[in-house]
Amino acid sequence: MAQPRCRSVLITGCSRGIGLGLVRGLAAAAPAPDFVLATCREPEKAQELQQLSKQYSNIKLLQLDVVCENSIKKVVKEVEEIVGDKGLNCLINNAGINVLASLEEVTAETMLTIYETNTVAQLMVTKAFLPLLRKAAQLSTGMGCHRAAIINMSSRSASMQLVQANEVFLKVYPYRIAKTALNMITRCLAADLKSDGILCISLHPGWLQTDMGGNMAPMQVQDAIPGILSVLDRLGEKENGSFLDWQGETLPW
Repeated sequence: MAQPRCRSVLITGCSRGIGLGLVRGLAAAAPAPDFVLATCREPEKAQELQQLSKQYSNIKLLQLDVVCENSIKKVVKEVEEIVGDKGLNCLINNAGINVLASLEEVTAETMLTIYETNTVAQLMVTKAFLPLLRKAAQLSTGMGCHRAAIINMSSRSASMQLVQANEVFLKVYPYRIAKTALNMITRCLAADLKSDGILCISLHPGWLQTDMGGNMAPMQVQDAIPGILSVLDRLGEKENGSFLDWQGETLPW
């Protein structure tokens, strides 16, 4: 990231897909953050992530299950020991799950499971890291990832204005509804934390060929990462509370 530099970034859900791509991109950036805190449920099984951590000394692997309160508390303490008095500059809430479910297929159980992971967990993780984000915010000025920022990985499919008949996203009721709720979290946090100097946005990373995005997606992860990092690098006060895509374009709520 360009100056002023983001010193520390924590990303959830880094074992694959977008999370893994972000870890790779951030670790290799020039200048790179001092700490790329890569979290996932089972770091010992994340082979690509393990290899990256051996290649880049600024990658720190941490275990985090975003739906487990004890796991969240444990990782916050670990991160505090790593970042010290300078706090955490950027939290990227990327972890999430998807289950295909059309109107005919959707169940209450599926809805609640997706909502817990893709919405509630993002808020609880953010709440837990607020003391470290606030600590970082006190050491700088302006707004952006150089100071303190929360990036919620959302989706274009969450846009209420862009819903159309016969579109493929109608088969993912739980996912898109949970992401729409996540967008409201973004708006609430942006308003609530503005006085602290903490920026918050929702980011659509593009429809990517991942385990979650599926084979129909038009883009590869590596195609989107440079754009995402460029967007993060340019964030300022005017973007606070916004819904952006990987090219920095504003999406309708």
